[in-house]
Amino acid sequence: MKKKDFVFTLGLTLFMGILWIVGELVMGLWIAVVPAVRMAWRIAIIVLTVGISVWHSLIEDKSEKKSPRQAKYERKINNRRNKNNKKKSKKKR
Repeated sequence: MKKKDFVFTLGLTLFMGILWIVGELVMGLWIAVVPAVRMAWRIAIIVLTVGISVWHSLIEDKSEKKSPRQAKYERKINNRRNKNNKKKSKKKR
């Protein structure tokens, strides 16, 4: 698992946990509901969290779509540019 996927999953879990707690507080303090509604709320939060997480994992990262040749070419060009920039900065001194 990549770091950005872990951060997304952790953030999603925290957000949905807070949303669930706020919903429970609203149902407990201000809106009188039957226990079945609380169970439906809990199931809805879990299903929504899992659904968003699976959807996010299925999205292809654009950086992974590059062919190995294209990635190698870009690294080569970037290395040349970096070397040329270093030479130019040394000449200016």
